[in-house]
Amino acid sequence: MVFPSARIKLIFFSFTLLALSSCKKEIRYDLVLRNGQIIDGSGKRSYSGDIAINADTIAAIGYLANYAGKKELDIEGLAVAPGFINMLSWADSYLLKDGRSMSDIKQGVTLEIFGEGWSPGPRMASKKDKRWQTLGEYLTYAETQGVTPNIASFVGATTIRKYVLNSDNRAPDDSELQKMKALVRVAMQEGAMGLGSSLIYAPADFAKTDELIALANVASEYGGMYITHLRSESDYI
Repeated sequence: MVFPSARIKLIFFSFTLLALSSCKKEIRYDLVLRNGQIIDGSGKRSYSGDIAINADTIAAIGYLANYAGKKELDIEGLAVAPGFINMLSWADSYLLKDGRSMSDIKQGVTLEIFGEGWSPGPRMASKKDKRWQTLGEYLTYAETQGVTPNIASFVGATTIRKYVLNSDNRAPDDSELQKMKALVRVAMQEGAMGLGSSLIYAPADFAKTDELIALANVASEYGGMYITHLRSESDYI
């Protein structure tokens, strides 16, 4: 027999257990970042909220108080944003020495873009270094070596010119121009973002407008962009 006072205690204990069990958050995520200032890249104002991550994917953004992560970090006072892009990166050789990219990663850079005039490929075959010849082969090689950031590249107009004409200060003949166009075509087929030139530096400044148009036309066939470091930054801009 349960006496009234004991019954009240039992009912209270049962309700307490029920309340505690209902307060337990369901674990849905691998990682939850709590109370961050979220900048989503859309141009809208930043806002405070939580970000949930499963594996390498953002699973949810917003007010996630009802769900828990296996690991949680309170990042109040810190900003969370999409990774920044280094649009003029010269890290192509350094990443092969240390793929962690600490100097940029710690600044939030998650994409390195090469190819302003010079690009890692194409390059001549060498007995000493057979790791890659084309731009696409470089990108594949770098990835297999292990690099922390994402990487992409334009094909460098300077690299193309030097491959065919060395450092000669002259226009290519028809045969040479066809070779240059073919090299651009291979690079575009391998994933180049377009053609990049740096016309203020030799031997890039030896290139005439018609040469650049011919190479850029090949890149445009694949939806590629043309980017440039201008011939002059002052008197003739």
